[in-house]
Amino acid sequence: MTTVTTTTATAPDTTPPLPRRALDWRLRFGALSLIWGFSFLLIKVGTDGYAPFQVTFGRLLFGTAVLAAAMAVKRERLPRGGRTWAHLTVAAFLLNALPFSLFAYSELTIPSTLAGICNATSPLWGMALSLVALSEDRPTRVRVAGLGLGFLGVLTVLGAWQGFSGLDARGTTMALLASLCYAIGWIYVRRTLAGTGSSHLSLTGAQLLLATVQLAVITPLFTSMPTHFPLLPLLSIAALGALGTGLAVLLQYGLVAEVGPTTAQMVTYFIPVIATAAGVAILGESLTWSTPVGAVIVLAGAGLTQVRARGKR
Repeated sequence: MTTVTTTTATAPDTTPPLPRRALDWRLRFGALSLIWGFSFLLIKVGTDGYAPFQVTFGRLLFGTAVLAAAMAVKRERLPRGGRTWAHLTVAAFLLNALPFSLFAYSELTIPSTLAGICNATSPLWGMALSLVALSEDRPTRVRVAGLGLGFLGVLTVLGAWQGFSGLDARGTTMALLASLCYAIGWIYVRRTLAGTGSSHLSLTGAQLLLATVQLAVITPLFTSMPTHFPLLPLLSIAALGALGTGLAVLLQYGLVAEVGPTTAQMVTYFIPVIATAAGVAILGESLTWSTPVGAVIVLAGAGLTQVRARGKR
């Protein structure tokens, strides 16, 4: 984000700027990786005490509260214009309400480790869809090879050579669809909300608010009010929202502004590693050789899909 300054007749200030700590962005990058990596564990714990839609509603509610506080501190206003709010309503559904709910439902029947790995397929879906939806995003041999390699990794994770035996097809499909939602949502945002004049914080705050409203309407239709409130799942939902949704968004946009989107999006490749480690170490989830091997192949393929032709950024 750039700022506009005015000049005066006085002599320019030659005082050198204070040096910034070299590790500052790296520390925030690591924190973001940990927060998003542990999000799948928090979803799993949350669904132990509450219905998936309730987990998603709580996540969005706490996340929106954090974004609202940040907007108040920075004196940001919500965006204006009916067209902008209409596009934000669709973005809220595609990027928040639907994928968050799908991941919550998927983890009723699949381990958090698998959900985290499915999340890593988002760049693969994004590359495949951008070839159709974004005329300026032309394919290259390297990127197409990455797409094929990535989906080969998905088949490895799922144990395709064994006929997907022991795999919960419904839960896995939901997790993959959630990842696909992210790809569709970001393409939609890129095509409809670029150049609105509103800040990223303002747009995201409004988006989370709309997603919260959507879940506030949907949740009572499919779930009943809890008769008791288990503490550990409730704390997990609060952490998932405040940290995994609210704080994570603030960290992400700070990284994009400081080191650029290419470096910031590298966090995607650390999430499944952390999610897998957390699921195995803390939740005691089982792990076969095909899961980490397939995850490495998925990440390698996803990395290749992000390689741009020379001269493009």
